[in-house]
Amino acid sequence: MSLHRLRYRDLVALGIINNRATLSNWIRDRGFPLGQLTGPNTRTWSESEIRSWLKSRPSAPKPAPPSPKNRRSRSRGASALLECAHQ
Repeated sequence: MSLHRLRYRDLVALGIINNRATLSNWIRDRGFPLGQLTGPNTRTWSESEIRSWLKSRPSAPKPAPPSPKNRRSRSRGASALLECAHQ
């Protein structure tokens, strides 16, 4: 069992998380460990719980995005939306 505790800035430095909003969403929606409040405004996580969470995540590569079909322009204005709606 690891006794080393990771703080938010450690998670950022390790490239696990980028911002606090994403961290909150991951805790709420993706099963990211809650960690432990170690002070009035300080939450820490054990290395082992972070490692376990990372191992539980899917490791398969993301599927390739679909290729565009007959795309003439990259404009995203209202006229482009109307053209897509009529096709």
